[in-house]
Amino acid sequence: MEKRESFKSSFGLFAAAVGSAVGLGNIWRFPYITGMNGGAAFILVYLICVAIIGIPVLLSEFIIGRKGKSNPIDCFKYLAPKGKWHISGMLGVMAAFLILSFYSVIAGWTLEYVFKAIGNQFLGKDVSQIGDMFVNFITNPIRPIFWQFIVLVITYYIVVNGIEKGIEKYSITLIPALIAIIIILDIRALTLPGASEGIKFLFKPDFSKLNGKVVLDALGHSFFSLSLGAGTMITYGSYIKDDEKLGSSALNIALADTLIAILAGLAIFPVVFAYGIAPDSGAGLVFVTLPNVFPQIPGGYIFAILFFLLLSLAAITSTISMLEAVVSFVMDRFKYSRRKASIISTLAIFIVGIFASLSQGPMFNISFFGADFLSFLDKLTANYFMTIGSLITIIFVSWILDRKIVEDQLTNEGILDAGYKSIYYFVARYISPLAIIAVFLASIGII
Repeated sequence: MEKRESFKSSFGLFAAAVGSAVGLGNIWRFPYITGMNGGAAFILVYLICVAIIGIPVLLSEFIIGRKGKSNPIDCFKYLAPKGKWHISGMLGVMAAFLILSFYSVIAGWTLEYVFKAIGNQFLGKDVSQIGDMFVNFITNPIRPIFWQFIVLVITYYIVVNGIEKGIEKYSITLIPALIAIIIILDIRALTLPGASEGIKFLFKPDFSKLNGKVVLDALGHSFFSLSLGAGTMITYGSYIKDDEKLGSSALNIALADTLIAILAGLAIFPVVFAYGIAPDSGAGLVFVTLPNVFPQIPGGYIFAILFFLLLSLAAITSTISMLEAVVSFVMDRFKYSRRKASIISTLAIFIVGIFASLSQGPMFNISFFGADFLSFLDKLTANYFMTIGSLITIIFVSWILDRKIVEDQLTNEGILDAGYKSIYYFVARYISPLAIIAVFLASIGII
């Protein structure tokens, strides 16, 4: 097996994996899905779901990646050469490619809004006018594609420089910067009059809000927020050194991902309650409702810039891992250099992304199974590729893969104790698959 690049430090792995997990889902989706499901009660259920889905699947992907030392498809082929388990790897690589195609479009929207905030373009406009501003922008045939191109150029630059000098180097800068911005936003939000109601909403559970839908939403978000089933964590796992502790790495990444999501909620909900916004305002909260509120907040001009800069950083840290999953596959399969593989992958993703962007404007009336192209890609990858791929992965590691291989990875060839092995096996065998099946059935509307 050829020598493979690796993360230089434990913090480098942590920052890169947290960067992959922490995306728009944490800063954008987590607050509004929390708002839709009653606040603190949802968060408690979500934490339980992270334990029964997030950490076991993440750990399983790390095991496959570090043992296979290759891209997601070839990792499965190496570990099970006679089976069809590599289908999971195929779904992961395809998911990373397609997700980045439309995710880079949305990431571009956040860059546009950084410049709108700098230009103070929200001042003097009501919610209706800001809503029109958003619609006019995303339906424009040129400007969103320009910003999508910028996002992919930045992502390409980081990935083409490799693991240590590219992904690790920039992740250990971007993640602390992202956390620093969140903390600044939290301080500003928590000092607003009426902010205490937002804090209560986040941390005082109302168990009367709990129902089946809340549990399914928590299961789904715990699954998608960690970038599971998209090939990214298997790819990053292939760059983990043999002396890293996989169990503690998976736990720390999941905890950091959750903490950042909660901190994002602390930056948003005090503002929501202080200015009388419905906490279940939905996705429009970010691009329409909050831009209307920022000019009303003392220091809101800086608040707005930092908020959209935060969204942009979160988006970029995720695009890096998705492009790397695709580039790793192209490098291994076609024996291309990293530069050639990065150029080909980025251009192909950009071309598909153009259609995703245009589907919000000139191509909006072209339907793919009842949805525009961007929404179709979102549903295809989230509802099918990621869930099915993760289900195959967790079954493969817990039931099929030689138990000695798994235990060697968890104990670093017997050096570590890893007393959690039996708990991991029980959850991975009996609980995680059922939870993932529930996510799948809920996502396609059966339950």
